[in-house]
Amino acid sequence: MMHRRQDRWLRCLTWLPGLLLAACAAGPAPAPESVSASGAPATAPLAAQPSTAATEGLTHARGQVLGRNDRLLIYLPQPGDKLGAIAERFLGQARREWMISEANGAAAVEPGVPLVVPLQPLNPTGITTDRVQTIPILCYHRFGMSNSKMVVSPARFAAQLEWLARDGYRVVRLDELPDFLAGRKPLPQKSVVITIDDGYESVHRFAYPLLRQYGFPATLFVYTDFIGAGDALRWSQLQEMSSSGIVDIQSHTKSHRNLIERGRGESEDRYRTNLTAEMQVPKDLLQRRLDGHQIKAIAYPYGDANAVVVDSAVKNGFELGATVVPGGNPFYAQPMLLRRTMIFGDLDIEGFKSKLLVSRPLQAP
Repeated sequence: MMHRRQDRWLRCLTWLPGLLLAACAAGPAPAPESVSASGAPATAPLAAQPSTAATEGLTHARGQVLGRNDRLLIYLPQPGDKLGAIAERFLGQARREWMISEANGAAAVEPGVPLVVPLQPLNPTGITTDRVQTIPILCYHRFGMSNSKMVVSPARFAAQLEWLARDGYRVVRLDELPDFLAGRKPLPQKSVVITIDDGYESVHRFAYPLLRQYGFPATLFVYTDFIGAGDALRWSQLQEMSSSGIVDIQSHTKSHRNLIERGRGESEDRYRTNLTAEMQVPKDLLQRRLDGHQIKAIAYPYGDANAVVVDSAVKNGFELGATVVPGGNPFYAQPMLLRRTMIFGDLDIEGFKSKLLVSRPLQAP
C-alpha cells in the first residue's frame, strides 16, 4: 500500500513542474475551488456541469485541483470521492473513469493521494514499448439447451459474462471502434465486444436478460428475410431490445447468401445487382422499423468477403464489416474486415479465457 501511494505521488510530481510553468505563462491562476456544505464545488467546475439525471447516485467530487493544462490536471481527492464522480466532473461521463484508473494504475481513489486526470487521450493507439492493444470481438449465434456446437447454454453464457465482469474486462459497443481504429480515441486496455449473428428468438429469451443483468452491450446482426419466421425473432422483440440501449441491431444481409459466390446462371450484372439488394434492402428496412436507428455495420454471412463485396458494402453506406477470422483488432485493423472469434457451445471457461486476445507483441504479424 505504501509503495503504491509513493508511486502515485512520484507520477504526479513528474507532471507538476510542467503544469506550473504553463500556469505562469498563462498568467495568474484562479483560486482553488472551494466546496460547499453539500459537497458540490462552490465555484464553476473545470468541465461543463453535468445534469442532475447524469449524476444521480454519484458522490460529488470534492477535492482540489493542484494544477492543469490543456492535456491533463492533477487532482487531490478527499474522503468520499469516487472515480466515477471525478470522471463525471472533468471528463463529462462517469463511465470514463477507466481513463483515470489506467493513467494512475489505480482501481480506486485514496484520499490525500493525487490523481492524474487526462483531459486528452494519452495513448489513443494502444501501443506500448513492446505490445499493441487489440480488441477481441466475440461472435455467438444461438442460446439454449442443445448438443449443437452453435448453441451456447444460458449457464455457460452467464459464466462467461461473470468472468468478464470479475476479471476487469470492459465490454464496449461495436460503434466505439471507428474512433479507436482511426487513432482518435483510446479504449480500455481490456476491452471486448460481444456480437450475435442471425437473429434467433433464443437471443431474446436467454441472452438479453443476462446482458441486461450485467449491463453489457451487444450487437445483434440479423438477416431480414429470417425475421418473424420459425424460431426467429419478431419485430416487437427487436424493437424492445433496440430501445433498451443494450442491444444494437445491425445488418447480416437480406437472405444470408454467401456474398462471394455467384449463383447458378447468375450473370455478372445480375450478381452485382443482387449484391446491392443484399446490402441496401435490410439497411433501409431496419432503419425504418427501428425508428431511424442507424445501420452502419454488416456481418458477412459465413464470414466471407472479397474486394467486390467490401466495395459494395462501402458504397451502400456501411462503415464496419465483420468476418469470422479469429483474433483481436489493433488500431490499424481494416474497418471493413474486422476479425471476430466464434464462441461455441462446447467451450469451457478456460477455453473462453484463451479467446480474449487484448494485446499482442509488436513484432507479431
